[in-house]
Parts: sequence; structure tokens; C-alpha cells
Amino acid sequence: MSPDSAPAVQEPDMPAKTVPPGLFALFMAFARMSLAGFGGVLVFARRAIVDDHRWMTADEFNETFALCHFLPGPNIVNLSMVFGSRLRGLAGGVAAFAGLLVPPTLIMTALAVLYAHFGELEVLRRTLAGVSCAAVGLLIAVVFRMMMPLLKRADAIALVLMAAVFVAIGVLRLPLQAVLLVAIPASIAVTVALRRKVAA
Repeated sequence: MSPDSAPAVQEPDMPAKTVPPGLFALFMAFARMSLAGFGGVLVFARRAIVDDHRWMTADEFNETFALCHFLPGPNIVNLSMVFGSRLRGLAGGVAAFAGLLVPPTLIMTALAVLYAHFGELEVLRRTLAGVSCAAVGLLIAVVFRMMMPLLKRADAIALVLMAAVFVAIGVLRLPLQAVLLVAIPASIAVTVALRRKVAA
């Protein structure tokens, strides 16, 4: 069998060759994420973008979210703008942004009116406490999912940097801005050095 006739082997972490979604599809995708995102949209955003629609690989999602994490503003809102703009330009960014914010804004406005009247009920407080526990569980689950590409590559340096940032902020309670001023240049320097070593 000639090389030209041999079946192509698809990379395991490559997204499917799909046509980029239209503006309405972007709006609806992020609207579904926001409406499902009890306790945070990140869990559902990653599932939809990486697992369901395969618009990004796991690595691409991690890199995009990392960029959005260091920009001012809510991370998931930044992600909607960056992701939509990447696929459909400025109009795509606006469509994803609107899908993310418009439906929950309308719902929260209605719920705020109800909460103003019934917020003192003990059953409601207990319900919200239970929802908060579920939200923490969802967040922990998506953190492990986002770590999987690093674990699969056995990227020891990246894991050490991640652990160092966690300890600095989560355990030692160091200021976020100070940690980022050290962590970002260190991460970039390590990445550049490793890529130069591989290319050499």
C-alpha cells in the first residue's frame, strides 16, 4: 500500500474538523452554558467547548482560560469574548458575550424581586447552603479535568509552578498581584526555554 493511500491517523487531542459555529449558534451555546451553570459556568463551558462541540482541544482551552484569568474582569466573561472573537471575529465575541449574560440577567432580576420578599425564610437559606456545596464540588471536578493534559504529558515543571502558585495564594495568603508578577514571567521563561531546547 502506498503512503498516499494509507489512512490518516488522527491525533488523539485534536478537535474535529467542523465548520466554525455561526453567530446564533455561539449565542445559543453560551446561553445554555449560563443557564446550566449553577455555581459557576466554567464547568459547563469546558464541557461544551472541549467535549461536546470540540471547538477547542483541552490544551487550547487551558491556554485561553489562562489568558482570560490574567485579564481584568470576570474570567468566564473574558473567555466568552476571546473565544467568540477567535471563531467569528468581533461579532462572534459579542454573540458569545450576549448569550452568556442576557439569559441569567433576566432570570436573576426576577429572582432578586422574589428574594427581597422571601429571603428570610429558613428553608431558602438551607437550600442555598446546599447549592454552595454542590458548586464547590463542580469547581474541584473541572480543576482536575483541566489538569489532565499536564498529567498526561508528565509536565513536571508546569505542575511544580501550579503547585507553587496554589501554595503561595491558597496557603500562605500572599497577595494575588505579587504572586502573578513572579509567576507569569517565570512561566513564560520556562516555556520559551523548553521550546528552544526541543527545537535545537
